Amino acid sequence: MYNQLQLQTSEELIEQYAPLVKRIAHHLLARLPSTVLLDDLIQAGMIGLLEAASKYDASKGASFETYAGIRIRGSIIDEVRRGDWTPRSVHRNSRRVTEAIQQIEARTGRDASDSEVAKELGISVDEYHNLLKDSLDSRLFSFEEMLNPEHEGPGESFANDDPGPNKHIEREAFLKALSEAINNLPEREKLVLALYYDEELNLKEIGQVLGVSESRVSQIHSQAALRLRSRLSEWQ
Repeated sequence: MYNQLQLQTSEELIEQYAPLVKRIAHHLLARLPSTVLLDDLIQAGMIGLLEAASKYDASKGASFETYAGIRIRGSIIDEVRRGDWTPRSVHRNSRRVTEAIQQIEARTGRDASDSEVAKELGISVDEYHNLLKDSLDSRLFSFEEMLNPEHEGPGESFANDDPGPNKHIEREAFLKALSEAINNLPEREKLVLALYYDEELNLKEIGQVLGVSESRVSQIHSQAALRLRSRLSEWQ
């Protein structure tokens, strides 16, 4: 049967799936500086939607909405990455935190606490929390990046060209390692990731669920991302 999507015009697709583009753009905007404009994210998302319409293959098993969501998010992420506004010092401090967590957990065999990481870095807990806050924006897409270890565009696993067997095996092994790493996170960090990525709650809504401030949710998310990165360092 001729793909119904091919019968739809670009205008019809934009009209039908514009709410999805806007929802994803709003969700990502909550984690970006005020200098980033919603309209820019929506425009990038619309490009992702049109790309999804041209590349979608129903035989791959994913619904168009699922596939389009991945392409939309990927297009927005690529647009933000093209204008990297993160100071080098923030990237450097994020690496320091990741390495500190890795060293502590290698020594103790358990989750590194805030106070332990701060001590390892030679700073106060408040200073450590400030580092997490500073690294928050730079690590916005760290979780997506870890889902995508080969740095290909998000959703490329749905592309028309099947990956080679070795690539497929490597990806399956990575996803298994990632799943285990997430399951072994401290409960609060695991919950924040689930609420943000699965339930798509914003930071304020997650704070209401946990009974903590939006700022604290940001810290927890950032620490979870850095902890995962430290535990999956062999894949980077």
